[in-house]
Amino acid sequence: MLTSRASRQKYNFSLSFFRPDGHVIFSDLASARAFAVQMSALRTDLVPATDLYALSLLDEAFHILLKHFYSRYTGVMGRAMGMLQSNIGSKYDLTLIKFTEEFPPLAVFRGEVTAGVYLSTKVPNASDFGRGVRAASIEEMLLINNFNKNPAVDRYKDLFDENVMGGSAYKESMQLLLDFFSHQPGFGNGESSLGESLTDILEAPIKASPDSLEGQLQFIIKRWGHLLGETFSTRILRAVDYLKEDAIRQHGPVDFSKPETYVPTFASAEYAEFERYSTDKDWMPRLVLLAKNTYVWLDQLSKQYQRNIVTLDQIPDEELDLLASRGFTGLWLIGLWERSRASQRIKQRMGQEDAVASAYSLHSYDIASDLGGWDALNSLRTRAWARGIRLSADMVPNHMGIDSTWVVEHPDWFLSSSFSPYPSYSFKSENLSDDLRVGIYLEDHYYDKTDAAVTFQRRDHQTGDVRYIYHGNDGTSFPWNDTAQLDYTNPVVREAVIQVILHVARNFPVIRFDAAMTLAKKHVQRLWFPEPGAGGAIPSRSQYGMTKSEFDDKVPEEFWREVVDRVAAEVPDTLLLAEAFWLMEGYFVRTLGMHRVYNSAFMHMLRDEDNAKYRMAIKNTLEFDPQILKRYVNFMNNPDEKTAVEQFGKGDKYFGIATVLSTLPGLPMFGHGQVEGLCRKIWDGIPPSQVG
Repeated sequence: MLTSRASRQKYNFSLSFFRPDGHVIFSDLASARAFAVQMSALRTDLVPATDLYALSLLDEAFHILLKHFYSRYTGVMGRAMGMLQSNIGSKYDLTLIKFTEEFPPLAVFRGEVTAGVYLSTKVPNASDFGRGVRAASIEEMLLINNFNKNPAVDRYKDLFDENVMGGSAYKESMQLLLDFFSHQPGFGNGESSLGESLTDILEAPIKASPDSLEGQLQFIIKRWGHLLGETFSTRILRAVDYLKEDAIRQHGPVDFSKPETYVPTFASAEYAEFERYSTDKDWMPRLVLLAKNTYVWLDQLSKQYQRNIVTLDQIPDEELDLLASRGFTGLWLIGLWERSRASQRIKQRMGQEDAVASAYSLHSYDIASDLGGWDALNSLRTRAWARGIRLSADMVPNHMGIDSTWVVEHPDWFLSSSFSPYPSYSFKSENLSDDLRVGIYLEDHYYDKTDAAVTFQRRDHQTGDVRYIYHGNDGTSFPWNDTAQLDYTNPVVREAVIQVILHVARNFPVIRFDAAMTLAKKHVQRLWFPEPGAGGAIPSRSQYGMTKSEFDDKVPEEFWREVVDRVAAEVPDTLLLAEAFWLMEGYFVRTLGMHRVYNSAFMHMLRDEDNAKYRMAIKNTLEFDPQILKRYVNFMNNPDEKTAVEQFGKGDKYFGIATVLSTLPGLPMFGHGQVEGLCRKIWDGIPPSQVG
């Protein structure tokens, strides 16, 4: 990409950016980022490195296409130069000299040679095609003129503004050249049999997508990818991914607040879906699970029994008797683990003064001390089991809290970068860490809600290391800003997480894996290491992309398959339950071997009274493999959704669907307050005497 003398002086660019012929070539996004920083420092608007990288590739693509054109039509540039010289006479040399002065190679820019001397060089120092300096200059004039006519690059026109060519025959020359090339042969045979003249080639991407660099690059790949070569085409696909990611940053992710519910078809072909079910223990088919938000439940019990009930061992036997009498054989206690203190502080700074930390932003896998710790859990577990009730706990494998023990002691276990992904990020707010060894800083714009950064900053006070760790993220909404994303391409991380799972399994016979689908191989790659052309899920991650082969080398097996096999061997009497969506339900139980998997279609389709769609879901499941049906977890609400009453009402619809829930094959799961008919997720009143 050739830039003007005026722009180089305006932005005081380092000469290290430039080749001897005056071109800026960005080998990767990082090099474009440094260029963008220099521009942004002298502008009122921030310059995205992604745009500059795309501009550079657009210029490179045209040079490659021109090389093919010249190789097909030897001597065409010589004829063009002769035509131009005969039409404008002495102004020909003056225009070339003016252009070389205004868009100079390094030797001219530094004053080592004059433009006239440079143009008399027969063999340039850095010629792409070996056609001579004057021919190369004519070509650059065509490309500069083309950039100036491109609405998608208006924002950066000061880099190559052709108005500096005033007083020369530049505009007349451009008209003559474009007219000349429009009447010359084009790419008329072979794969590209489109009859495109050189003028067509220059103008076609702009006509196809006048206001979008992304659209122009996609057009070039589609139209001329076979001429550009695989390596360069891959670079363009990456650039398209970068631009998609920037669009997500500017406009936010897709709104999934009212997702469409899809009927499972079991037709995925990305990875082999062979049959490897786990065998149920005798108690597993009889499990009926009740979810309880632990802190809310303890508060409700305190009011119900009119005494302080704040730890697990204080839960009354009478309450456990009641659960057993209602037929529950499993009790899922949400929020047992030590939570991130930073999570609570973030919420409070955002205006939620009474908020507690998220149950899914964990400090460690120890029972929370304010719930009584392990001793209190052991008391509850013994008393519950005496009544035939097994305890269940969450395991959150995707991420940890941003101030967790692992972030402090094992920062290399998380996805991170040594530089901030975006120059607009700043980290000057309060230190969220209670550990003196490190500082943890949320990106400042979270607090005024003007941005949702994908990383936070970790400063090591002992070594001076500063890194930017990615927040947990599933690509469907904003990052989970109180979490740190684990790196599942690291085998040490995978083993560490498995050890935690085994630790949980030794204490809880039923484990619910939060957001389990995010750790399926295809989604780890899609979200964090996307293939060329498949990026855009999480801003800034395309620069870390891999081909499928490269990713398979890093992650040879499905993580969940290894988990299932290890638990079966080491803690065999454990039911593994996956929260999995994205049409992966069948894969999780049939191939990965989970005992149970969420069936969100039950809640969504029956709530919306889309009975035909639900009937089709059951039919497709039965036709593909009936064994899947009995491994579904059916529910009318869960902790992430509105209460069952809010979704289904208190009348016949509620009771009818609850009956279906209780009698269908699979594991019935009841939400907190569902039996009592509570109307709010966090409820502080006395249960109504009746529901209906």
